[in-house]
Amino acid sequence: MPGTQPANQPAAAPARVRRLRRAERREQLLAAATHAFARAGFAATGLDDIAAQAGVSRAILYRHFDSKTDLYRAVLDRACARLARTVGTGDYTPGSVDALVGAAAADPDGFRLLFRHAATEPEFRAEIDQLHRAMVTTTDRELAGVIADRSWAEWAARLVPAVAVEAVMAWLDTGQPDRAQAAQRIGQAIDGIIRAAQPLT
Repeated sequence: MPGTQPANQPAAAPARVRRLRRAERREQLLAAATHAFARAGFAATGLDDIAAQAGVSRAILYRHFDSKTDLYRAVLDRACARLARTVGTGDYTPGSVDALVGAAAADPDGFRLLFRHAATEPEFRAEIDQLHRAMVTTTDRELAGVIADRSWAEWAARLVPAVAVEAVMAWLDTGQPDRAQAAQRIGQAIDGIIRAAQPLT
């Protein structure tokens, strides 16, 4: 009959599904969770949503993470580590803005999660506040030799990271226009803050 296997020919073996190593599976789950959390935030995202995004069962999630809170914290740690690898944690340099744009382009969900969603989650606010303080400290150290008045230098040091992050976020939200010039345009906005902190003539 059509569609039946001839008696003398062995049936084809079912295709094997490659099992991911533990580290690979964890990375897959973190990437899926980052996307899900960045879309809806912590409170509105359930483990079933993340499991569906990853194409796994909820039981697989629990093999790697004890709870949704544990998973969210791991997602934040991953996003922070990726940001630090791309942008660096030392001095502010002329390439820092371009690196920030590059980090956002490479991981838009992680960037949005860090700077848009996590800051509004009381349970995770401490981690984001720590990241913000580090950015302000680095900026303040660089501006100390550029802006003579300490009060205005501190004002600029607080404003520059906020403007840089919001400018990159707006760039993401508008479809990442003109990647080659994005850092230059954002840098011009930052230069405007530094000029505004100088003595008025």
